[in-house]
Amino acid sequence: MDVKLYPAPLAGTVAAPPSKSRWHRELICQAASGRFPPLPPDAPEDIRATAAGLRVLYGGGEEVPCGASGSTLRFLLPLAMVLGREVTFTGTPRLLERVMPGLWGVTPCPGGLRVTGRLTGGVYRLPGGDTSQLISGMLMALPLCREDSRLEAPGPVSRPYVDLTAWVLERYGVVLHRARGGWRIPGGQRFAPLPMEQEGDWSAAAYWLVLAALGQGITVTGLRQDSRQGDRRALTLCRELPQQVSLRENPDLLPPLALLAALRPDKEIRFTDAARLRRKESDRLAATAALLTALGGRAQETADGLAVRGVACLQGGEVQSAGDHRLAMLAACAAPFCREPVVLRGADCTAKSYPAFWRDYAQLGGKVEHLT
Repeated sequence: MDVKLYPAPLAGTVAAPPSKSRWHRELICQAASGRFPPLPPDAPEDIRATAAGLRVLYGGGEEVPCGASGSTLRFLLPLAMVLGREVTFTGTPRLLERVMPGLWGVTPCPGGLRVTGRLTGGVYRLPGGDTSQLISGMLMALPLCREDSRLEAPGPVSRPYVDLTAWVLERYGVVLHRARGGWRIPGGQRFAPLPMEQEGDWSAAAYWLVLAALGQGITVTGLRQDSRQGDRRALTLCRELPQQVSLRENPDLLPPLALLAALRPDKEIRFTDAARLRRKESDRLAATAALLTALGGRAQETADGLAVRGVACLQGGEVQSAGDHRLAMLAACAAPFCREPVVLRGADCTAKSYPAFWRDYAQLGGKVEHLT
């Protein structure tokens, strides 16, 4: 879907969509307790992939279709091995290209990854690099082993995502013991059959929060101030954006914060510790810099981030989403600050995480012309 976005002020109240990060984890814990709650019609594509994968792993089937969801792939691979399921995980070419630390008993095959090994209790040491999704997958799977386990993760991780996983597991009665360099995980545990809980998504809401910080009259509801989501940091950064911002623990905040920096005239903001974004749905560092530059901004990628120098306003132009939902939302939020319209190619990729984005955007006053 291609759209033309006309410069127009945005105002009103918008409810944050459900947190995708928490929803994945809740679904996995629900399945471990024997529950498979139905999804609403507007559930994100990534959530649909996880729900479908869980039905395969617990109900039978040979293929786990992950689509473009890295969370589905990395969360469910360890679970498949603990359950002893010989299945093939499939996904988009970009997903299968994305670097993922090696996992025992997983073999590349045409169009996917074949699981043939089985995880039992023991000591597991994950390789270096950013492994937070794989750590979360192991933490959710190892309590189902009969034997006790120890999980060691010496490399840098996105700590808030792992902390969110541990918190959700503890809500379901799962016991985890933090130890130096990892966790001790008792085996033979049962997940309590609790009702599923949801909360607003801070990473998606960050786009609306940035617009509010830039003077648009937007109020966001449905966000928990005590949320375990690390991306709640967006609120603090929207209030005061320092000259240098480390995104080691909040990489998904780069696109909206880059827009905020791009519209701070004569100020230069440097975003660092975000090299992992090169392995997202797009090379998100390069794509964010290219998008802002195409619209008349001044953004330059660095080895592990971006350097953004602010301007008074953007010019508009034609940009590509690169199949990246966060880039599509960035383009939409830039439109109110452009002199000319923004033509966005590939706007429908927002369905990956925020299917109602374009509806909410229009309700806030966004002027959208559908080209295809």
